[in-house]
Amino acid sequence: MEDMIRTLKPYLKGLPIIVLAMLVAYLAASKYVSYVTPMYESTSKLKLADIGEGIPNSNLFKDLDIFATSNKIAAEIEVIQSEVMLNKALDKVDFDIEVYRIGQIKTTELYDESPILIEFLSIDTMHYDEFFDIMITDSLQYQLTSPKGIVLEAILGDTIQVEGSRLYIALNEQLIEKKTGISINDNYQFKYWCRQKLINKIKGQLDIAAIDKDVAVIRISHKSAIPKKAALLSNTLAETYIEDYIESKFQTADVTVGFLQGQIGTVIDKLTGIERKIQTFRDSHGIANIRQQTETDLRQIAQLKIQQTNLKMNLEAIRDLDAYIEAGKDDFLALAPNFEAFTDLLSTEIVKNIKALQAEKRELLLTYTPEDERVLIVDKKTADLTTYLTESIHNTRKNLEIKYERLSNDIEESEKLLVAIPENERMLTVLNREFEIYQQSYNFLNEKKIEAEIARAADIAFHRIITPAVVPKEAISPNGIIIKIVAILLGLFGMIGLIFLIRLFSQKVEDAYTIESTSLIALSSIVPKLKSVEASIKHFQKEAVQLELKGLLNEKAIVCINSFKPTKGASFYAWNLIKALLQQDRHILFVDVNDVMRKGENSDRTALNVAENLDIVRLTNPAYLRFTKAKWETQLKEWQASYDLVVILNDEINGQNVLPLMALANVNLVVLDAKLTPAKQISTIDLLREEYNLSNMHFVLNKHKKSGFKTRKAIDLSLDDLLPSNLKPA
Repeated sequence: MEDMIRTLKPYLKGLPIIVLAMLVAYLAASKYVSYVTPMYESTSKLKLADIGEGIPNSNLFKDLDIFATSNKIAAEIEVIQSEVMLNKALDKVDFDIEVYRIGQIKTTELYDESPILIEFLSIDTMHYDEFFDIMITDSLQYQLTSPKGIVLEAILGDTIQVEGSRLYIALNEQLIEKKTGISINDNYQFKYWCRQKLINKIKGQLDIAAIDKDVAVIRISHKSAIPKKAALLSNTLAETYIEDYIESKFQTADVTVGFLQGQIGTVIDKLTGIERKIQTFRDSHGIANIRQQTETDLRQIAQLKIQQTNLKMNLEAIRDLDAYIEAGKDDFLALAPNFEAFTDLLSTEIVKNIKALQAEKRELLLTYTPEDERVLIVDKKTADLTTYLTESIHNTRKNLEIKYERLSNDIEESEKLLVAIPENERMLTVLNREFEIYQQSYNFLNEKKIEAEIARAADIAFHRIITPAVVPKEAISPNGIIIKIVAILLGLFGMIGLIFLIRLFSQKVEDAYTIESTSLIALSSIVPKLKSVEASIKHFQKEAVQLELKGLLNEKAIVCINSFKPTKGASFYAWNLIKALLQQDRHILFVDVNDVMRKGENSDRTALNVAENLDIVRLTNPAYLRFTKAKWETQLKEWQASYDLVVILNDEINGQNVLPLMALANVNLVVLDAKLTPAKQISTIDLLREEYNLSNMHFVLNKHKKSGFKTRKAIDLSLDDLLPSNLKPA
């Protein structure tokens, strides 16, 4: 807790200064806010078309915007803030010329509040982004000063030529009628913006961002010192984007229609050529329907092969029969052929007749001889039938062979027709495939042509402004409250920082803690700021007793009182300590080195009541500066033998005779003034003690608390009145 209080103490003492700094910062911020040009912001929101959702996805309109794709919001933002789009938007607004009213403190842009209208009929490039000064007088005349300093006078409403540029300046009659009290006679400035620099300026004031990465809504915000300009550009840019989209869609659709028409004509020509190729191929190969023809031919060949098989079986059977008959023709009646393959009715009847004749012959032979005429007649009939039957079998075999050969030829010819079918079918497939490709292309191109014509005819877009920008009523900057709060905080922390730096680089001895935390040398005494003579006497009587109890004021001791500024605290401490010691009936020698007492704040001190026990030696003779340590030791021993105590008020620590006296003294008291002595000097004492082996060093903290008490008024007698006659100065 004490550490915290000690840390905060400098800031608590500097609280009035901190409050004053905060007040000054607040007043400065208020003045700044009153003079700074306010900025206004207006925002419009643009909904982008999306073919996956909303109106474009409906059945009625799904093909109307055929060239719309799923919008990439980031790409659309880049389009909106592109220089091309900004240039088109600036063509619709009158931002090229800016008019300012020149005031005593600040210059204000007027825009639509300007009482004069300025139009550049022609402009020289050197006048871009340059200010023209104009002063209007009571007679409605004006004086124009060009950027190069050329001064021209003219009447409002006239055209004026200035260094290659022609201007028309007239009164704003509509504004004057609307605002009758508006001031006309004043000083003005105006300039014509180069379009590229104007675009760069607008870019710096423009903020275009998506509401959300998954929502096709774009926010367009524009900042301007003129509220109307902020809203106007936001809305104009959104409208320009939509109009540019419609124009781009129309141009794309128009170019597409022309392209599709040319492609459709090309495809029609190719379709016609393919159709002719297919017809020629069918005619040359006799193809009506290749599949049906193939099936018919295959069926016919199958039937022919069945017939061939049956015929072959009959042929083989008749061949066997013919060979059998031919082999046994000498004994025909003994043969028993298989007539399964020769089953016509005539043959059957002939065989029956032969068998009947054979039976008849056998019956006749029972009665008649083989040479009998009746037997011979039967043999002739049998021979005739046998010959006929044999010839019939032979002819039947030949006939079957001829039929078989013709049937084989027919099958071979039919199979030849099937050999060309795969090639014909392949060629027809190729031709038909090519035809279908061109036909599909034709259908597709016709559909797209119709869609493109619809898109070209539709002058609408599914982008829409869902929140138009409005003229803002309040400025977004400067934020007076925030600026004032920040200024107050800056004043607060700035002054705290200043106090910290002052404390850091010029830290003084504050209290006993400062000494004890910095040095190992003991703090033997603390002298407060004494408010009265009685308090001073009482304190130093107590001080003398305490020092004696601590063993610092022994008999015959040499006490050396040192400080960095002995003319202040050290002389005060030495003189009041001597007063207290004199009251103890001690015989004291006061050695004043370099007449410090008379130079300091005790020079007008009055004499003490007890003066006979005090002798004073002022070491002002230059001969003392040449004393060696041995001489000083001899001198001090002489004084020590004659007095109870020798009190030396030493010169400032950096003086010439300081160190010898400190080295020979029994007790060294180093007086530090609170709030005055730099804290770094404590370390200097430590170094001196360590370097010169100075023993029995003690600190005395003087003026520990503030007081209006002046020490030099507390003494009644003059110091000179106490001096012996032989030691008084001449």
